[in-house]
Amino acid sequence: MAQRIKVASYNIHKGVGTDRQRDPARILKVLQEVDADIVCLQEADLRFGKRTSVLPPFLIASHTDYVPVPLDVQHDSMGWHGNAILVKNGITVESHDIIHIPCLEPRGVVTATLGIGSAQVSVFGMHLDLSGLWRVRQARAIATLADSARSDRPTMLMGDLNEWRANSGCFREFGKHFSVLDPGPSFPSRRPLGRLDRIMHSDQLKATGCGVHRSPLATTASDHLPVWAELSIG
Repeated sequence: MAQRIKVASYNIHKGVGTDRQRDPARILKVLQEVDADIVCLQEADLRFGKRTSVLPPFLIASHTDYVPVPLDVQHDSMGWHGNAILVKNGITVESHDIIHIPCLEPRGVVTATLGIGSAQVSVFGMHLDLSGLWRVRQARAIATLADSARSDRPTMLMGDLNEWRANSGCFREFGKHFSVLDPGPSFPSRRPLGRLDRIMHSDQLKATGCGVHRSPLATTASDHLPVWAELSIG
């Protein structure tokens, strides 16, 4: 029987909403609305100082059934250059890593191999550069690594690609190896125009649905809306 999972990607803008208030609990409520099994977050840590996690561990533990993938990079951070992965209780973390990519701005990629029932999947979470030239270089490097992972197990990639062009730039690089889903406009959250947040998957996975989660709470909680996809393994 095919294993079905729901995944999501969400740029939480360091917990600062469109009302300019930082409210981590509001972000967690949006995640509860989306109710995905696996979530890739962007801008999950503060940018300066100790780069502390925007979402305090005690809030995650007490208000959700998510567990952060332990990237073991910085003591007070949850992610790597703001990228983090949350998984529902019951999903096992088989391995995890951080990936250095070519960059103009501080950028990185996080990855994990996860056990879901009898299946294993690889997940890559990313936030690409504002520069189109660097985005293409980053996409090429990430796609090469993810293409290697998909030879062993189903693979998905998620994040804020910062790509405004519909079918060119970094989408062309990812599209050489993966199916690129288009959930719809997700930025800015109050009046979405840009399809910046994307989910991609290898051919071992079948997408049965995807979309943008737009609720009154999500419209205020961040400048991006979460995107989601339902996938079938096998």
